[in-house]
Amino acid sequence: MHSTSHPCLPLSTLMGGCMLPLMCQAQFIDDSQLALGARNFYMNRDIHGDRPPQSKAEEWAQGFVLRYQSGFTEGSVGLGVDGLGLLGLKLDSGGGTAHTGALLADRNGDVPGQYGSLGLTAKARVARSVLSIGTHEPLLPVAFRNDTRLLPQTFNGARLESRDIRDLDVTLGRFQDVRQRNSTDYEDLQMSALARNGKQVNGRGASDSFSYSGASYALRPDLKASYFYAQLRDNYRQHYANLAHSAALGRGLSLKSELRYFHSTGLGQAEVDNRYLGVMETLAYRGHALSLIYQDQRGRSGLPHISGTDPYGFNTSTYKSFINAGENAWQLRYRYDFTSLGLPGLSLMSRYVRSNEFRIGQQAARERELDTDLAYVIQSGPFKDLGLRWRNVVYRANYAANVDENRLILEYSHRFW
Repeated sequence: MHSTSHPCLPLSTLMGGCMLPLMCQAQFIDDSQLALGARNFYMNRDIHGDRPPQSKAEEWAQGFVLRYQSGFTEGSVGLGVDGLGLLGLKLDSGGGTAHTGALLADRNGDVPGQYGSLGLTAKARVARSVLSIGTHEPLLPVAFRNDTRLLPQTFNGARLESRDIRDLDVTLGRFQDVRQRNSTDYEDLQMSALARNGKQVNGRGASDSFSYSGASYALRPDLKASYFYAQLRDNYRQHYANLAHSAALGRGLSLKSELRYFHSTGLGQAEVDNRYLGVMETLAYRGHALSLIYQDQRGRSGLPHISGTDPYGFNTSTYKSFINAGENAWQLRYRYDFTSLGLPGLSLMSRYVRSNEFRIGQQAARERELDTDLAYVIQSGPFKDLGLRWRNVVYRANYAANVDENRLILEYSHRFW
């Protein structure tokens, strides 16, 4: 973990005039935010199969995320800086049960007592457009950072976001390297895409450039369209289109419809060929929400994405993403908010995902997953905003090891200002 120290300035220096003028401007300081997030994470995974390399993975850890966001200096061009500090502490691991993805571990399963990183981002604002250079946590359909364990995945690069035109959001950027969720170091970008033999596609390699551009436009208050183009140098190019519509049906009923489409082809020697179409319909009534999802995949490879990120397919679940080459899958999902029963803060989610038959080499393959999340956020008292979550996974397949998994997560965030 990297650390920095700053010499203390005499009070007279601060009173007489700042060495860094932008630090003395009111908006830079008054609009700033500092928050500390704490996550206690326990995971137990049992792996059943024909002599799997590891039959059990179990770890317990504590993570801290310190986020600082400055305001902008005054003037036509506002300047600012953000900071991100990450620290992961081992509470229990080792003895052959490492590799849950929560803690840093080597190939022998040895886990250090702590790991972390520090990221800084410089930013500039003109009107409603912001350019940022440094550490990023993208939540993009073409690059969705992973935050499903202890600490979030981060990228290093530049991004421009603009909201100068009403109802239109435009973004473009470039990342040159990535720090994985359980790592301290930045590394080259890698592609993940499965071929029909169940292994990574041929011709992929390390890359130092992922570029993207995209826009989202509200055609009406209830209808939004998006388009993105992305390219991982020497690996793949990708088009993404999205259409989302919400309709109020009356008497507390509403229907949300969403369509996602990816078209991905290879660059260089990478054998990428994928067309992904996903449709989701969600019917909501008071605290209930029932979703039906279907995805169709065509081409010689599965949906490509940057290694370590969460694929933006509808069927990306707690354990698997259901994006093998030629794999079609459907999902039934149910959510319930217990507020209507007088229990605010309590929620339930359960989903069942099942693939149709697809090929792994010469084998006819199938897989399915059942996930259940039960979460509660304390609403008042000395432990207000403390969140507790139990996450259960049951995964079954005829071509891979079966998995039973439980996660217990406690989260709390404190905003200093």
